[in-house]
Amino acid sequence: MFSISESKYSLHIVIIIILLLLSLFTVMPVLNMILLGAMIAYGIKPVANRIQSKIRIPSISIFLAIILVIIPLILLFVYVFWEIAVFADMFFSSHNLSISSGIDLNLAITTFVQALPVEIQGFIKPYIGALTNGVQDILTYVFNYAVKFIRNFSDVLVQLFVLICSIYYFTRDGDKIMDHLFIFIPEKHKAFFERTLEDVANVLKSIFYGHFLTAIIIGILGGVGYYFLGYKFALFLGIITGIAQLIPIIGPWIVYWALAIYAFFAIGDLTQGILTILWGFVLSLSDMYIRPMLASNYADMPSLILLVGFMAGPYVFGIVGFIIGPLILGIAYAVIMSLKEELEKDQLEMEELEKDESDDY
Repeated sequence: MFSISESKYSLHIVIIIILLLLSLFTVMPVLNMILLGAMIAYGIKPVANRIQSKIRIPSISIFLAIILVIIPLILLFVYVFWEIAVFADMFFSSHNLSISSGIDLNLAITTFVQALPVEIQGFIKPYIGALTNGVQDILTYVFNYAVKFIRNFSDVLVQLFVLICSIYYFTRDGDKIMDHLFIFIPEKHKAFFERTLEDVANVLKSIFYGHFLTAIIIGILGGVGYYFLGYKFALFLGIITGIAQLIPIIGPWIVYWALAIYAFFAIGDLTQGILTILWGFVLSLSDMYIRPMLASNYADMPSLILLVGFMAGPYVFGIVGFIIGPLILGIAYAVIMSLKEELEKDQLEMEELEKDESDDY
């Protein structure tokens, strides 16, 4: 068995490193789509295998799996933006604030605060200036992002094309890529890398089953509950609940407490407010049961890693950073823990060897 550490491969290694750096520089504009495609492909692979067992044609099974996963996500984003637009239109129309003629943001926020109960008005009024500045900064960021999105629409199409191609090829050839990479790993280190890949797989499963799938279930339960409690935009509120469920510390309680306050003070329905709080407790208790049940067989991810990933990811990778951020940090966590276990194992073997040597003397 040859080793790439042999001197005759030194020039090859240098050339490969240079080419890899040039390749990284080349794909940097679409690197986030490639990473996202690889991660989605990992989740799509079991679906594609299940479909392939029925159809027997790999390409068709992969495309069907992509459609089953990607299309609902696209429709979800479209629905969320549509509901936000409808809600904004209803608010501005009801308060005679025309978007086309320009909106006085301070007037809009003041009008909104005046619609709240007197007790809440007294608490918020001292902070209207800071609130207006904060909302203005957020709207400016969103507007600039939308303008950039429209201006670079051709780039967006390219990134979507790269994403779909990445998903397809990683789903089809992901196993082959790993086999090719293992050729360059020295024999004595292969066991460590195999364990590391297993730990990475467990972390990915933990994030998906323990967090994303849990958020989907909580979001569905929340939407159903809001519908029967009589809230408008129940589906939209369910989606917001699921998104809040993904973010550590925040959680879904911020949604159902806001709805309960709205029911208590805005519409004066004490029963609806109490039932909303009770339903919120049901959601929280469901999370305590669902999350361990789904993720109990996989790695236990620290909440801090997910929180930092969710908050910092979008700054680096754009909107897809909400997914890529926690996954990359989760993979880094898995690699570090795998190395820690390897070092502890070596330390234990060394201590046993020293003990055996002392017993011989």
